[in-house]
This record gives sequence, C-alpha cells and structure tokens, in this order.
Amino acid sequence: MIKSGKGGGNTRTGLVFEGKTDLATFLSEQPHYKIIDHDVYYDGKKVAEVYKKYAFYKVFLARLGIDWTQHISKRLLPDDSIFVLLNNVLFIVECKHQEVAGSVDEKLQTCDFKKKQYKKLMAPANIDVEYIYLLDDWFRKPEYVDVLNYIQSVGCDYYFEYIPLYRLGLPVPPELIED
Repeated sequence: MIKSGKGGGNTRTGLVFEGKTDLATFLSEQPHYKIIDHDVYYDGKKVAEVYKKYAFYKVFLARLGIDWTQHISKRLLPDDSIFVLLNNVLFIVECKHQEVAGSVDEKLQTCDFKKKQYKKLMAPANIDVEYIYLLDDWFRKPEYVDVLNYIQSVGCDYYFEYIPLYRLGLPVPPELIED
C-alpha cells in the first residue's frame, strides 16, 4: 500500500512537508540550488522552473503560448508545479494537510481527472505530466488504504511528509546523500 510513503534518513534530500512549504523555498535552501524568478538553477545551470497557482497560467503557459481556455473549460490552480527541463516533465504537486475528517478525503479521488486536464494543457508543448500528492501523516490511517491504492492505480503518486528530489528528476547535492 505505502510504496511511496517511506520516511527516514532520505528526508534530507526531499521536499519536507510543512503547512507553508513550497518548492521554490525548499529548493532555494538546498546546496547548489538557486532560484531566480521562476527559474531553478543547480550549479549555475538551469534545470527547472517552478510555479504556484496563478503563476502557472500567467507565466508558464504564457511563455509556452498556450491559451488554457482553448484546452480546458475550467482553470485548475496547482498548489505547486515544477517543470523539470532535464526530463521534459511537468510535476503537479498538491499538498494535503488534515487534522480532522473533512472534504480533503474526497479531493484525493480527483487526481485522475486533474492529471488528464493538465495533460490536455501540456499537449501542444509536448510536455509530459505527473501528478503527485504530498500528504501529511493524517493520511496514513487505515481508512485511506483504498484511496491511496486508487491514486496509484490511475497513474498518480503520493508521498508522506516529503518528496525525494530524485523522484522529480532533480540533482541531489552530494553533501545531502547519506550512507
């Protein structure tokens, strides 16, 4: 069930879950990484671009010349997204935090539809899309087994508390690799 939900020592090399964490902030705090505007550099070489919510449309899609209204009927606002140049993949990262039962439960079941919508948006640019949930420990409860299995069965993914840099196809700074 929890294929992607490992923790432990490798949390140093991933996006650690915090209520306010975003990819740009996390990456800018890592050795060898620098963020300038939306561009992500590793040792001075541009490796990715990061966008939150409206910037995904106003900056990223605008750079690509994609008018979202020509491809989908309603705009989706990603918590975070990162376009990794090294593998030509756009990762949509949705952060879900929960302290009591509520509507987030059902939102987890929408990943297949949303991934398909993002794929429609990226098709003109020939960019692949992956959809990943970054979940807090609330979702480790047994009642989430079915929905977590569903997430993976439709080609989406999830991680608890962190997403490893290597999962995104980003370079891992050597000083962060633990034996």
